[in-house]
Amino acid sequence: MTPKTEAQESRFDLFKWLAVVALVVVGVVGNQYYSGSPILYRVLVLLVLAAVAGFVALQTAKGKSFFALAKEARTEIRKVVWPTRQETTQTTLIVVAVVLVMALLLWGLDSLLGWAVSLIVG
Repeated sequence: MTPKTEAQESRFDLFKWLAVVALVVVGVVGNQYYSGSPILYRVLVLLVLAAVAGFVALQTAKGKSFFALAKEARTEIRKVVWPTRQETTQTTLIVVAVVLVMALLLWGLDSLLGWAVSLIVG
């Protein structure tokens, strides 16, 4: 891209972000203004405004890069090898056992040090 094209794109991106901010402000102020209306209507309007604001935001350069990042993250999540139920249960039991042993050791050390301090102090 030429610098002139990038400058125009960034200028249009600024207007798009201002439109997103305006939609969010309209949603917040409208929700407050129409607080007496049924909640269903307010939620539906807020969902529509959020969808429109999201669509406008995705038309910007940063929005497109965010969408690409989200797609790549989803692809990476699919590559993860998740543990089986048995592996998860065994790991959980090991963690609980270690926590209990450490709790007993720390309780014993605390009791011993408390007894030693009470002997020294009087």
